[in-house]
Amino acid sequence: MLIALLLWVPAQGCLYSFRAGSFPSHIKTIAIVPFDNETTRLELTQEIHAVLLRSLPRSLGIRQAGEDVADAVVRGRITGYNLSTPNYRAGPEGDRAQVLQRQVSIAVTVEIVDLVNNEILWEDSGLRGEGQYLETGGTEDQGKAIAIDLLVQRIVDGAQSNW
Repeated sequence: MLIALLLWVPAQGCLYSFRAGSFPSHIKTIAIVPFDNETTRLELTQEIHAVLLRSLPRSLGIRQAGEDVADAVVRGRITGYNLSTPNYRAGPEGDRAQVLQRQVSIAVTVEIVDLVNNEILWEDSGLRGEGQYLETGGTEDQGKAIAIDLLVQRIVDGAQSNW
């Protein structure tokens, strides 16, 4: 009896699977379409798309597929890019201010559509990512990379928020 119980318990564990924050069970594949770009920063389309392709399917526990065969699709639009100076020190009278820190801000609209049931699973029309860097030791490209990573993480978090 003890041997049968010891063999039965591990076998039962094999029947169970858990996908934390996963999509509905019928969604196994996702297509990630390059975002439309309303900014003058044309490289953003490819940079955001590359990070989404690398991170989103793995984070959601599904596979990447072409839009014609996928169960869901991610679409978006890059609506803004801004480089600002949130931290500076006033210079002596008549001198320019000393910039201490800069910030890259990227705004997008995103939707994830269930192509099987033809419904929007998640959308956000005001998603922003900010990347800050020190003027003395950083670059705008570093700030942009941080902002893009943050955007993609917010897309993952939003997609998982309903499950």
